[in-house]
Amino acid sequence: MRQQPRHHRRSATSRRGALAPVGLALLLSACVASGPGLAHDVTTSAGASPTLAPTPPPQPPPLLTPAKVEAALSRLDGVVHETMTKTGVPGMALGVVYRDRVVHLRGFGVRRVGRPAVVDPDTVFQLASVSKPLASTVVAGAVGDKAVSWDDTVSTYDRGFALKSPWVSSHVTLADLFAHRSGLPDHAGDLLEDLHFDRSYILRHLRDEPLAPFRASYAYTNFGFTEGALAAARAEGTTWEDLSSRLLYRPLGMRSTSSRFADYEKASDKAVGHVRVGHLWRPRYVRDADAQAPAGGASSTVRDMSQWLRLQLANGRLGGKRVVDETALLQTHLPHIVSGPPRAPAGRTDFYGLGWNVSYDDHGRLMLSHSGAFSLGAATSVTLLPSEQLGIVILTNGAPVGAPEAVARTFLDIAQDGKPSVDWLGLFGKLFAGLEQEGRSPTDYSKPPAHPVPAGPQSAYIGAYENGYYGRLMVRAGSGGLVMRLGPRPSAFALGHYSGEVFSYRTQGENAVGLSGVTFVRQGRGPARSVTVENLDHTGLGTFTRR
Repeated sequence: MRQQPRHHRRSATSRRGALAPVGLALLLSACVASGPGLAHDVTTSAGASPTLAPTPPPQPPPLLTPAKVEAALSRLDGVVHETMTKTGVPGMALGVVYRDRVVHLRGFGVRRVGRPAVVDPDTVFQLASVSKPLASTVVAGAVGDKAVSWDDTVSTYDRGFALKSPWVSSHVTLADLFAHRSGLPDHAGDLLEDLHFDRSYILRHLRDEPLAPFRASYAYTNFGFTEGALAAARAEGTTWEDLSSRLLYRPLGMRSTSSRFADYEKASDKAVGHVRVGHLWRPRYVRDADAQAPAGGASSTVRDMSQWLRLQLANGRLGGKRVVDETALLQTHLPHIVSGPPRAPAGRTDFYGLGWNVSYDDHGRLMLSHSGAFSLGAATSVTLLPSEQLGIVILTNGAPVGAPEAVARTFLDIAQDGKPSVDWLGLFGKLFAGLEQEGRSPTDYSKPPAHPVPAGPQSAYIGAYENGYYGRLMVRAGSGGLVMRLGPRPSAFALGHYSGEVFSYRTQGENAVGLSGVTFVRQGRGPARSVTVENLDHTGLGTFTRR
């Protein structure tokens, strides 16, 4: 899911899907430069645990009226139809909650291109990084039950947990991991998931990642977030999948919501993921995000998610009944780290809370949001204005092009001002198109030099290479040339020669970035001693040494 400075390319769950995930707030900060920064910076020094305020800053009185919201609702279906027509996104579902009532619940389009089944309010979608605010709600429930505290160290519940710094390992808390301020690099571990390593392997190898300053830097990390959620589940003596069901899904009657991919797969009424192939949308891939279930692996319907919106806007109550402790829940709504500094003198600062993007609008109103993005075929968005008791959730079955974010922002603009303040779809479309290019190699491997340096004999490259983070890399001769194999299964990648000792391969998976380089190091005419895979080397971990 993509969210982030590099969002989102790195969504959800992915480097690219992280915007998943990229938070809506981060995107807005790139283009909205009005109004002062009104939030409080609660970042702490590395030596002390953060002290969490019990409530968010006081909010201004409501600016919206039922009549304004009703007028915006009357235009909302038209906004959806226009957005789907312009983008071609196959299916979309949305829910709107206002003053503790579900005031709009609709499905649009089809679950799968080429088939007649339509999307309805009970169609199950993959949530991608919208799983994160769901997960922080679950842990708030555990905090309210006194099973854990947001300030508990992760090592209290997971003795094997470690990061590169022993000091950070012993001090990092659940809140640190939920706020992406542990020092782990952007989307740490996501590439291991693409290579089909399992959850335990990925979490165990977070200790190999270089660290930025603890509690002083923000970097969106799906697997850091996942580790924090699993620590809470261990404290309760259960699995994350069972804890989320027991503390949240069942109490809210969210019967179609799950943190298990298998439950999404077996749903009869589900939307499948689509990607754009040229100008058409096609169901090319299946995204199993079980490895990072708390961060990006939940699935749900807009009917179920609307009940969760009611809970959020009522500070932990549903239908007058207390489900989640109010103080524990409100701590998730506070700024815990700066996620986006102002980009203009009059710009606002963006923050990340615990599973939420936290921002403040021109009127000083708290806005909570999160986007989810699977580049393999899902885009989702949730936005809350707590002081207005208004929230909207939008789920789609198409790769991220800005559709759910644009619908949400257009709806909120119409409710407040009677018209959109900008062309949100055009703006988000450009931003997502730019994110699509991030992470790609500066070398265009599809265009080799006019006079490339010849490669050595195949025997110079064939063999086994080892890497403490990515495991074994095998190079073998294939029918069309050299083939590189990576991962526990393993995955096979054809190597195309570029020039000299440099080859290229086509990346695959949620974080694919097109062609990337593979550079061998030889001594004289002897066999290669090592090989560096460009796309795996963002944090200096991509070099494999011959065995």
